[in-house]
Amino acid sequence: MAYWNYLLIGGGMASAAAAQAISQHQPSSSIAILTAEPHPPYKRPPLSKALWKGASLDELWFTLNGNVQVHTACRAIELNLEAHTVLDERGETHHYKKLLLATGGTPRTPWGEGIIYFRTLDDYEQLRSVADRGGHVLVIGGGFIGSEIAAALASNGVAVTMLFPEEGIGARMFPTALSRFLTEQYRARGVTVRTGETLAHLERHGSRWRAFTNSGPSLEADAVVAGLGIEPATQLASNAGLTIDNGIVVDEYLRTSHPDVYAAGDVVNFYCSPLGERIRVEHEDNALTQGAIAGENMTGSAHRYEYLPMFYSDLFEFGYEAVGLLDSRLEIVEDWREPYREGVVYYCREGIVRGVLLWNVWERVEAARQLIAGRERAAAGAIEW
Repeated sequence: MAYWNYLLIGGGMASAAAAQAISQHQPSSSIAILTAEPHPPYKRPPLSKALWKGASLDELWFTLNGNVQVHTACRAIELNLEAHTVLDERGETHHYKKLLLATGGTPRTPWGEGIIYFRTLDDYEQLRSVADRGGHVLVIGGGFIGSEIAAALASNGVAVTMLFPEEGIGARMFPTALSRFLTEQYRARGVTVRTGETLAHLERHGSRWRAFTNSGPSLEADAVVAGLGIEPATQLASNAGLTIDNGIVVDEYLRTSHPDVYAAGDVVNFYCSPLGERIRVEHEDNALTQGAIAGENMTGSAHRYEYLPMFYSDLFEFGYEAVGLLDSRLEIVEDWREPYREGVVYYCREGIVRGVLLWNVWERVEAARQLIAGRERAAAGAIEW
């Protein structure tokens, strides 16, 4: 049996940030990361952003101190809260004093194997090989991942077809007119965008795919990428008896329902005090900040997680930063300096700002956070830029 002061389950950004924080506060402690991936922890956003703009793979990796041991291709399969042990799929038992669950999420996979459910470095390398051969890529989904991947591929000269049931790219998040504008911008850059369509059936013919949609006509592609979101990976925690509700439920210190077990990242259901409600967030800023605070608290600190994380994206020459709840079904107030090219969009409930989209507007995230935390009303000019 292996004995660890701190055992971290999951090899993503939250685990890496936690390991760095623990090492900083207790450099002589023993720390282990168990990750099912064949790679040590790496940064995820470059997979759909910087790597397609010429960044090197060398820029992906986290720097971890020597007291951190990373066990790759090592999946945790059983957690015993009473014994403070974790069993991995190799049959080895790991004893811990404090445990972090940063198990992330698993992609929704309605069409089985062979499709690239874009989540990992291996997914990127598989898609990159198709792109470098000049193949045609079918992207299913017009949300966060689908829009980023389609833009990255098209910017690299790859033929891309997007397929999704909504009326426009980002329709669930952006105002209708902005979504419509963005969709036309993709089409102007050579992307075939098929709105209002769903994938009915897929067939594999050698190295190529044939896709059939609800509208009837088929199309062929060299690769199929699906950006359909994730389900929080809660099975390990659930089987152990921890409280689960759309993720692993934690308190303000990121402790689970067991005092020696913490959780961070995509898998966590936490109370967001600026919004006044429980949420689960699947973005870099949350993973890194939450992981660092969880790691510090595991060493004996007592810092509340009262942070409102941001997220961002790059779509051709358009970019945005956002905080809070971005849902096109909310009340929306738009403040454009130049329509759909530079402006701020406020998302409200009963006139109170719950989310802010900064569209090609930079360095105003903190102002947006303050607006939301202050329960302010939306109005043009509420955030100056």
